[in-house]
Amino acid sequence: MARPIWTGAITFGLVSVPVGMYSATHEHEVSFHQYEKGTSDRIRYQRVNERTGKEVDYADIVKGTDTGGGKLVMLEQEELDSVAPGRSKSLDLHAFVDLEEIDPIFYQKSYYLAPGSDESAKTYALLRDAMAKVGRAAIGTLVMRGKEYLAAIRPDGKLLVLETMFFADEVREPEDELGGLPSATAKPAEMKMAVQLIESMSGKWKPKDYRDSYTDRVQKLIAEKKKGKEVTVAEPAPEATDVTDLMEALRASVDRAKTRRGAAAKSTPTKKKSTAAKKTTAKKTTAKKKAA
Repeated sequence: MARPIWTGAITFGLVSVPVGMYSATHEHEVSFHQYEKGTSDRIRYQRVNERTGKEVDYADIVKGTDTGGGKLVMLEQEELDSVAPGRSKSLDLHAFVDLEEIDPIFYQKSYYLAPGSDESAKTYALLRDAMAKVGRAAIGTLVMRGKEYLAAIRPDGKLLVLETMFFADEVREPEDELGGLPSATAKPAEMKMAVQLIESMSGKWKPKDYRDSYTDRVQKLIAEKKKGKEVTVAEPAPEATDVTDLMEALRASVDRAKTRRGAAAKSTPTKKKSTAAKKTTAKKTTAKKKAA
């Protein structure tokens, strides 16, 4: 069993629910080291005093900030921990909201919340089931690893799931980043065809249908180079569709999507009705005929 990365208590009103937080996701990628080109010499990073050029032990490093005018304020970790809510072990709930009201851009990372002990399991279940019954998510704040987080907690089956979130002032305004928002509009015929394409490609969300194919290709590349094989170059990215060819590209895309869907439907085996099901259908048909 994994160890919790944070422990504390959910507090709402005068109720306190001890919980442990566990990471719900993990990223998979190929791990690389850095080497000097043409050698097998590893590149190492060191903490060096920029004035003396000497390496500094981690224990001798403190945090500081330049307050302007060449003035520095140095802070020990104990001083940072002493600032509220630095030592907080409380996940304070401030409001319950409709989950659909939260823009996904605010989400950071997902965590599972578990009861902190057997004694707190009942209170945990009460909060979980009450939230599920009213269809609400809880908005709260907690401190983890020296940083305060905004969080959304939602019921998910037998669990409570916590999503760490960005604060409003941490989300950048699109106008500031893009220098303006796109203003072009599509023609009615193009819009109709685009909607048709979206509908022809629509389906149910099945997470297992998707895989990190890039990591697979990197692993294959490593295996090929290890065996001394020639590296296969991937196809280049497609060029942007010219606006003059947009309608034709949409029409061809719709036709291709329909063809793929038809092929997929044919390859899916149809289930034969059981003998009992056939008898039931026959009885219903006979009953309808008699009623008529």
